Amino acid sequence: MTARHVVRGRLLSFENGPDRPWYVEDGFLLIEDGVIAARGDLVDMPAADVPVTRYDGDLVMAGLIDTHIHYPQTQVIASYGAQLLDWLQRYTFVEEQRFADPAHAAAVAGFFLEELFRNGTTTAAVYCTVHANSVDAFFEASSARNSRMIAGKVMMDRGAPDGLLDTAERGHRESAAAIARWHGRGRQRYAVTPRFAPTSSEPQLEAAGDLLRAYPDCYLQTHLSENRDEIRAVAGLFPWSANYTQVYERFGLLGPRSIFGHCIHLSAAERRLLAESGSIAAFCPTSNLFIGSGLFDRRAMMDAGVTVSLATDVGGGTSYSMLRTAAEAYKILQLQGQNLPSFDAFHMMTAGNALALGLQDEIGTLEVGTAADLTVLRVGATAAMAHRMARVENLEQELFVLMTMGDDRAVRATWVAGVPVYTAEPQPQASA
Repeated sequence: MTARHVVRGRLLSFENGPDRPWYVEDGFLLIEDGVIAARGDLVDMPAADVPVTRYDGDLVMAGLIDTHIHYPQTQVIASYGAQLLDWLQRYTFVEEQRFADPAHAAAVAGFFLEELFRNGTTTAAVYCTVHANSVDAFFEASSARNSRMIAGKVMMDRGAPDGLLDTAERGHRESAAAIARWHGRGRQRYAVTPRFAPTSSEPQLEAAGDLLRAYPDCYLQTHLSENRDEIRAVAGLFPWSANYTQVYERFGLLGPRSIFGHCIHLSAAERRLLAESGSIAAFCPTSNLFIGSGLFDRRAMMDAGVTVSLATDVGGGTSYSMLRTAAEAYKILQLQGQNLPSFDAFHMMTAGNALALGLQDEIGTLEVGTAADLTVLRVGATAAMAHRMARVENLEQELFVLMTMGDDRAVRATWVAGVPVYTAEPQPQASA
């Protein structure tokens, strides 16, 4: 029996790019078996005896997409006073060793997904830990919620405590086994995940490249050029390479399904390598600021033709909210004489990130035939936002206030495959 439902509200979608949003002031989405079957103005809604969920005055958009995040770092957020390499040793590696315990991994995976949904995020590219059970825990939790997720076991054979090290052979074997178990199972997708060059030997990076050649429809995710000390470490470990990006190129890790977190301190030659290979640069503004890594140069990346996505990078990043992330991205670009219009920001969070991941036919828009992964945003979620919105004159201004002042409180509801997975508590009403 077909499951049918109608969602009503202000509809906004960016399938035509940031400059031409599709917007309906009072519209409907007809959802059938988790997929958008029809959409349009309310007056055009086909007659059907189906349940209707109304979000009067709220923006109904595609679910938000995060292209770089670490689920084992939910209890690392707000760790004081360290830059990248020290931060990993002092906080992250200590926390990630706890994921050898399957019960702990399962509990955190559940919390993590619920927190994403509470912030309107329905798809993410996720790092697990070196432990194979951490991957199983994450995908089991995601499968239970029918969410579209990309994730992978971290491969790491040096530069970390013994409890977090595998080997080139074991990393390859356990990753291949996880791919067989999870890649393409329901809505789950796998990402080959060497943490970054300083913690992977040449044989392990070669093993990662072998996995990509054996499973070309998998993703690759790693880190690139986040911190200057990291870059110096790479130069010492790979003296044959002209630059950091060339290390990954040597082992066949560049490509249109490869997501490189940060990409801050790149040379023109490195940007050219990313552009020519179709690789994806994940802009992680809150972590770049919090860990003191540097300022992402979006204009230089786009001028070079590099695909740029937007990501939270929890737990170096300080918020699960893509709205907060976009606000910090705006500030980073302002410091460099650049800008981030609100239409660009919301396009990045939805259709743009979907396009970067090659998932534009499945998620990221409200187009007919895409999954009914939705986020519903309250433009006056707080008293201060409602007060400011009284002076807003158009949709672009409204979205800018929403991304600048909004956070999880602006998320009224989140839907995954046509099912509501998060609904905010009702707002208190003022007494008469």
